[in-house]
Amino acid sequence: MVAGAGAFLRGQGSLQHDLVIGLIALILLLTVFYVDAFTKIEGAIAVLYVIALLLLSEVVTRRALMAMAILCAALAIFAFLFSHGIDPGIQPTLRLTVSLAALAITTALLLRNDTFRSELLASNAALRESEGRYRSIFDNTKVALWEHDYSRVRSHLMELKLQGVTDLRVHVRSNPGAATQCMDMISTVAANEAAYELLGPHAGDGGPGTLRRYVASDDETFIDLMQAILDGAEHFEGKGTVTTDGGEKRLVLLSIGLPDDASTFNRVVVGMIDITQREMTQKALNEAQAELTRAARAATVGALSASLAHELNQPLGAIGVNAQTLLRWLDRDPPDLAAVRKSAERIIRDGQRASDIIQNTRSMLTQNTNESEWIDLYALIDETTRLMEHDLQRDAVVVDIHRNTRIPSVKTVRIELQQVLINLMTNAVQAMSSVDAAPRTIVIDVAPRTDEIVSIVVRDNGPGIAADARDKVFAPFYTTKASGMGMGLSICRSTLEARGGKLEGYNHPEGGAVFEITLPLEDLHE
Repeated sequence: MVAGAGAFLRGQGSLQHDLVIGLIALILLLTVFYVDAFTKIEGAIAVLYVIALLLLSEVVTRRALMAMAILCAALAIFAFLFSHGIDPGIQPTLRLTVSLAALAITTALLLRNDTFRSELLASNAALRESEGRYRSIFDNTKVALWEHDYSRVRSHLMELKLQGVTDLRVHVRSNPGAATQCMDMISTVAANEAAYELLGPHAGDGGPGTLRRYVASDDETFIDLMQAILDGAEHFEGKGTVTTDGGEKRLVLLSIGLPDDASTFNRVVVGMIDITQREMTQKALNEAQAELTRAARAATVGALSASLAHELNQPLGAIGVNAQTLLRWLDRDPPDLAAVRKSAERIIRDGQRASDIIQNTRSMLTQNTNESEWIDLYALIDETTRLMEHDLQRDAVVVDIHRNTRIPSVKTVRIELQQVLINLMTNAVQAMSSVDAAPRTIVIDVAPRTDEIVSIVVRDNGPGIAADARDKVFAPFYTTKASGMGMGLSICRSTLEARGGKLEGYNHPEGGAVFEITLPLEDLHE
């Protein structure tokens, strides 16, 4: 209410001022007309109408001013004719011309001045509106904003640049007090509410050197900011550490727009986002990931040990059986040296297989590429069947290899594919050992699936895959055998997938389990 009364009084005062000015201008106008028309004073009296126009220009509109100018010109002409008649002479006519010219020029200048004043008022109004919007955004945004005066430090940095300083880090190392000197040249202009919440109640305190309360002079981010100013950068972003009024360390993300105009470095806005919690969370995540990596390594070692135990079990078991057979042939009288030699050759062969398995595992660990070779699949299957001869004879298992199609060679690692076949055949033998089906048969069928893929199907006539095991049969450490480790099928699948192949398992409609290997056929001419 008081403010309204004040505005009313100011309005009343302005109206009274305008009335007084108007009255004075009117009196002056009438006085000039009287002197010009009714006295014998020789001179360009009508020029004095200009004073009345100057007074009226402050209180009337553009149209009213033009009307008054026309009125003044009309009064001057009337006074001229009234005083000098229709034949005034040269001197009075020149005086009238000068007076009218003065009125016209003055009116034009006053109208131009009014235009400029209107534009200036509009510009000032727009500037105030823009400043109001900026101040509203500055004060109300949730991002901490700090206004600093960088004008002095920029001038100092430009002087250093003229002296040949280009790398501020080198300069600071050579001059230990240089960073502190730069910081003392920076003063705080203002801070918004979010900055007070982040830094404390003194965040907006001005004066040189106040920045040192919050930022260490040897802070790497501060030096990077000074380097950005030295280089004439348009923007700077970085992570820095600030100390609050309460002594608490906060990690903040800084974003600063650096002006193009050197004269505007007196108000540079620094945006700050508190990322302390985020960084702590990221640190905890990194530590958890490191712990997970260590656990994964331990699990890998365990899986590798289980894998080696599973893969070496067959050749080492074969070596033991062949060694016992060799001793039996030696115990005969006379010893059967031909049979002994055959058993010894089998021991050597199985020992080499065990060595190949270890070498292949070592290559995978060291990420060395095992050498691929062109392999005749039928020849590899025949060789694998011979390696499995003892197990097959022991359980009375017959292997039926379908050779009804000519299959091109495939390029892969021999020992890996052979181990997959041995695992699948061993699983088939063990599965059929629990049933009385006769004959126990493993059917191996090799056929092209497409022009780019060949499949090897290993089928038995055992009980098949149990319903509750179908989704887990390839999972590591899953097994249905009392003494099994559950690594065989998992290793087979991962081995094939590493070479671009696949391994699928399902039950045959007529009974028994089917495991199908698919391998890519490479260009034979590559």
